Amino acid sequence: MAPCILIGCTGSVASVRIPLLVGELQNLEPKYFILCIKFQPDIRLVATDHSLHFFKADQVSVPIYTDKDHWETWSKEEDPVLHIELRKWADLMLIAPLDANTMSKMATGLCDNLLTCIVRAWDPTKRLLFAPAMNTYMWNHPVTSGHVEKLKAFGYTEVPCVTRKLACGDIGFGGMAEISTLVSMVASLI
Repeated sequence: MAPCILIGCTGSVASVRIPLLVGELQNLEPKYFILCIKFQPDIRLVATDHSLHFFKADQVSVPIYTDKDHWETWSKEEDPVLHIELRKWADLMLIAPLDANTMSKMATGLCDNLLTCIVRAWDPTKRLLFAPAMNTYMWNHPVTSGHVEKLKAFGYTEVPCVTRKLACGDIGFGGMAEISTLVSMVASLI
């Protein structure tokens, strides 16, 4: 059975790299052999409304879910609940980039959009990776380290930030991990 990877992306400028991340994950070397059949990962994307400011849906060739889908797929009690269905479907979740706003929501349990509802309902026996991405001063704010530690205490795995020239022109820590790092981590866990 093909591994099911759920990618979440948030309102960080690093969301411009989502098409590259999805493409690289789609091109993972097949490592799954069952009866001599090779399986590539099945990938779905959950995008916050703000993340879609940085890339267009037609730049990726995987299903994309948004808050609109969350509300429009349910109309009566018997209907499936999208955030629960995606949680059940996924073998692993990668949130990249994770902006300061969504990190704060996750650390405090707030669930006011599709992505944070999935996180709040996440099965703790499954892996959840998060790759922070924010301005250096946001990263260095005293509240950020507490949020990161809280997420790690929940059992989530941090993919650490890197130092780089950020979109705002600042040079410093807070850039999202390299795509190759994210892909390697995911590949090692599936």
